[in-house]
Amino acid sequence: MNNQSTVRVWDILIRIFHWSLVASFTVAYLTSEEENLWHIYSGYTVLGLIVFRLIWGFTGSQYARFSDFVRSPAVVYHYVKSLRAGHPRHYLGHNPLGGWMVVALLLTLFVVTLSGLKVYAIEEGKGPFAGTKSIEMTPIAAAYAGDEDEDEDEDEENDDQKSNDTNKADEEFWEEIHETSSNLMLLLIAFHVFGVIVASRLHKENLIKAMLTGKKN
Repeated sequence: MNNQSTVRVWDILIRIFHWSLVASFTVAYLTSEEENLWHIYSGYTVLGLIVFRLIWGFTGSQYARFSDFVRSPAVVYHYVKSLRAGHPRHYLGHNPLGGWMVVALLLTLFVVTLSGLKVYAIEEGKGPFAGTKSIEMTPIAAAYAGDEDEDEDEDEENDDQKSNDTNKADEEFWEEIHETSSNLMLLLIAFHVFGVIVASRLHKENLIKAMLTGKKN
């Protein structure tokens, strides 16, 4: 006879957030080589989920709050020692390592989405970081412009070239950050999945099922 009882750990909003983030990031990553709306909208979805998680991390249920799982380096150190010894302390919510993994994932995702929006603004001129459009010249200004000498025209051409070079450099800079942070995100996900598997075996509980049902033994 099984005398184990269960306790509700993950609220419904945390579970929806978790699996929505998995789906959104997967879609965004798989469409990263294509310039389509799937990549753009999935990126916006990820950003919206990050904002929600930050808010819920301060106002949500007990185990969803950062104060419950973001612990000091000393606590993390002792947890790692107990983990290596084979008898780690059991936590209903995130363990100390898992807590800091949540922070790392959120920060990296924020860099991914921020850099993606910057690239989108530079390449397409769209999104929250898109610059304001240049104001059209008035007829009077156009008339004066027609009287300017060739030297000024050359200066304008040089200014345009410098502007294009600057935009290209900015684009390459943000594309590099976007690609690097995306690859870092994949690495963190691999560590996260590995940690879930290890913790599930050590504590004899199914953490993936817990994120589906919200309950732990």
